[in-house]
Amino acid sequence: MFRGGPALTGVAAGRLPDRLSLLWTFKTGGPVKSSPALVGGRVFIGSDDGKVYALGLADGGKAWEFKTGGGVESSPLVLEGRVYVGSSDAFLYALDAASGKPVWKYETGDKILGAPNWVRSAKPGAHALQILAGSYDYKLHCVDAATGHSNWVYETSNYINGSPAVADGQTVFGGCDGLLHVLSLADGKEVKEVDAGAYIAASVALAGGRAYFGQYENEFLCVDLNAGKKAWVFKDRDFPYFSSPAVTADVVVFGGRDKLLHCVKRADGQPVWSFATRGKVDSSPAVCGDKVVVGSDDGRLYLVSLASGKELWSYEIGQPIGSSPAVAGGKVVVGCDDGNVYCLGAP
Repeated sequence: MFRGGPALTGVAAGRLPDRLSLLWTFKTGGPVKSSPALVGGRVFIGSDDGKVYALGLADGGKAWEFKTGGGVESSPLVLEGRVYVGSSDAFLYALDAASGKPVWKYETGDKILGAPNWVRSAKPGAHALQILAGSYDYKLHCVDAATGHSNWVYETSNYINGSPAVADGQTVFGGCDGLLHVLSLADGKEVKEVDAGAYIAASVALAGGRAYFGQYENEFLCVDLNAGKKAWVFKDRDFPYFSSPAVTADVVVFGGRDKLLHCVKRADGQPVWSFATRGKVDSSPAVCGDKVVVGSDDGRLYLVSLASGKELWSYEIGQPIGSSPAVAGGKVVVGCDDGNVYCLGAP
């Protein structure tokens, strides 16, 4: 799933080689802003051509495609044999992961650009698995995974662009209302909201009772969820943050529209290093072992040392990479505005 797990921490298992080679590409009919999910030897990804694709991770061969009524920027969530994905046509889809056949679709009032997330209900008698998705209808929807019926809906006062993060019985998300929303997953009721100072376009990462996220007025924030207030604020230059962070035990790594990849201390937000690209970094970095992989609007995919922030390797695609790379089994898969899906790994 997007960012690797429900807390959206962006950390992948395993290791990456020091240099990557292009293994395969797959051409879609539109820009690929969706980020891939890598499951069971397959790549699941959306495209602005309105389709969701299942590709072979080994060779990029197409297993199936499914057409929605709008562009698919949402990243697929693959769980227990189903693919859950949102579309600009305002529907959340459940598809059979093996065949791509539709199981159900759930209608919201506007487009769904963020990735769905999931939680298991603790309530007796409730269907165990629930799917969460934010929409431009200003609402967060909680849907029964088995039936596609609504469990609850929570209304905010503006667009929800990112994916809702899940941890400790709560879901945490930001929106264009400039608020960080913390809800109880049991009933969808507000636990608290925290003023973020500006709208939040990216997804929030959760770790150790804290939420990490950037906003549009050039600040990157760490919020203590228990206290309901900011633990620290990082501000460098006057550029917004659209990239979702990767959170390790010690550091937080995120891209900025200042063309930099930033690494700060998780404890207090003090800068560790920054890495300069030649374009804005809306792509969300993935941390794998001692390396960070991220795309940039300069058309390059970068491999950066987590310890030093030094460039280890880069690959020039040529068109902006707004998609966030996914890492599994020593391979990196990412979409690009040129309409292609790229898979890179050890030669």
